[in-house]
Amino acid sequence: MPKVSIGIALSGGIDSAVAAVLLLEAGYRVRGFFMELPLPDAAANLSQAEAMAAALGIPLSLLDLRSDFNKLVIHYFTGSYRSGLTPNPCIYCNQQIKFGLLAQAMLQSGMNCIATGHYARINRTARGPRLKRGADPVKDQSYFLARLGREQLAQAVLPLGEWHKSEVRLLAQKKGLPLPKSDSQDVCFLKQGLTSFLTDQGFAATPGEIVDANGKKLGLHQGIGHYTIGQRRGLGLPDASPWYVQAINAEKNQLIVGKEHSLWRQTCPVHSLRWTLEAAPSSWQGVIQLRSQHQGALGELHMTGPDTAEISFAEAQRAIAPGQFAVFYQGDTVQGSAIIGTPPASRRLNQHNALRTTAVPAT
Repeated sequence: MPKVSIGIALSGGIDSAVAAVLLLEAGYRVRGFFMELPLPDAAANLSQAEAMAAALGIPLSLLDLRSDFNKLVIHYFTGSYRSGLTPNPCIYCNQQIKFGLLAQAMLQSGMNCIATGHYARINRTARGPRLKRGADPVKDQSYFLARLGREQLAQAVLPLGEWHKSEVRLLAQKKGLPLPKSDSQDVCFLKQGLTSFLTDQGFAATPGEIVDANGKKLGLHQGIGHYTIGQRRGLGLPDASPWYVQAINAEKNQLIVGKEHSLWRQTCPVHSLRWTLEAAPSSWQGVIQLRSQHQGALGELHMTGPDTAEISFAEAQRAIAPGQFAVFYQGDTVQGSAIIGTPPASRRLNQHNALRTTAVPAT
């Protein structure tokens, strides 16, 4: 029987290199693919990937995705901030670029499937593939893969799903791989920080009003792109207790601020529901993760339309940010995801971030 050919997204980091090692040891025919992206350290990344491929003894193909990355990821990222939303470019990149355009190129070049160095697992069942949390709870990256469709999951292989990061480092050292000086960061294009990046992208930092929930002016902000929900630094509002960004009104270029208690919500709307189940459920309850570092909370979805719902949490959650992703888990299995907020078509230019939520009364 001929060997199965697998394309590995080789970035030059430890994770993708060790994933390639595991595939080679399992008997697969492995070919590396490097994505050329508009990153500050692109040349260094390519050099590292070439060194990794040479050490592994596998061919390396280069795929120029700079224009696509700008159109699909960078424009989404900056557009979200212009609308007062909090984006997650890694989720979007995985869906559109890595398991989208890159995977298509791999398959067209004769690969049978695509592999990456993500810490997550895919369980093959009679009802289709199921995305599960990685064995390493600290490095689990299933949240970042939650928007992948069933077809994308069916073509994917995640060799590090059962591994812990410490084990990966040890194996890389044992194999004598050329180790990078540091691990890659989550948002690869933000080497100089968010503010500098938005400025370079032509994002005008237009000052505006800071108001409370009643519309009373309290001060001035330096541009809505500098702020996100729950932020307290940079407001310049001295008071007996701290002020926090409660919402962003992009239409009026305003920050709405409140005290700590105003950040807690027990409900929130979501849209663009995407299920990894074979059919969309009419109702759902389980653990909902609201951002990558969120521990997850018990909640229930009340469907309000074909791809919209209202989430009700058993306990109030802090700093729910429109534009971020809510990921739905049963145990350690991803069952679906959605974007926090109301759909763009019904959004009043993101007035108050389109968060129709129920605040928890101050105690």
